Amino acid sequence: MKILIVDDEAPARQRLRRLLGEHELLEAASGTAAIAIANQAQPETALLDIRMPGMDGLELATHLNTMPTPPAIIFVTAYDQHALKAFAANAIAYLLKPVEPARLQQALLHIRNLRRGQLLALRELQPQPRSHLSVTDTLGAQLIPVSNIRAFQATQKLVAILQPGSQLLIATSLHALEQEFSADFVRIHRNALAAVRHIRALRDTPAGYQLRLSELSTLLPVSRRCLPGLRMRMKLVSTPPKPVPW
Repeated sequence: MKILIVDDEAPARQRLRRLLGEHELLEAASGTAAIAIANQAQPETALLDIRMPGMDGLELATHLNTMPTPPAIIFVTAYDQHALKAFAANAIAYLLKPVEPARLQQALLHIRNLRRGQLLALRELQPQPRSHLSVTDTLGAQLIPVSNIRAFQATQKLVAILQPGSQLLIATSLHALEQEFSADFVRIHRNALAAVRHIRALRDTPAGYQLRLSELSTLLPVSRRCLPGLRMRMKLVSTPPKPVPW
């Protein structure tokens, strides 16, 4: 079996390597590195630490599950017994650190790919929004930091990610993105969300209200229906943006 080990602590990865010596092993010290390796090597199983700096194991699992052939997921965790019961109730395999060889072998025998219902349960366990979005285009799989995204704009059945110098498409709904990233994005039109921290100017033009975002040449239309909510969010920004030429 081809197995990907993901843990930010080298001793933990080394212990798992010793226990899994008969398998084809890959390893990563972070969530972002793990996604790059998984997209290239297509592991059958992934052993994920939960608490890691940056992208933790729960968020990493959601990204891995979007792959065309997602790996089976086993969480390796130091959570207490109450948390472990929650994982078990949602049919997500887990191992308690330090990993016992017998438990590891049993998990490898019985692990199954996360189904959609399990993915929803996973999101309940990890309610905070993702730090990155997985995007697959002609260049392959990419991880886009949400902090770099200026706006989401719906186009037919896809959503365009607008960021400085590029535009990528993802197969999701604007409504789902609005729910997940409501703390950082505001609805400005029935087909668009804008990153509050990147707003630079709002103008009333003959063509209607338009919004300028930092390092983005495209001006986004603002509907009158969304205007009050946008103005309220702009007032709540703790550090007002520096004025820039319109």
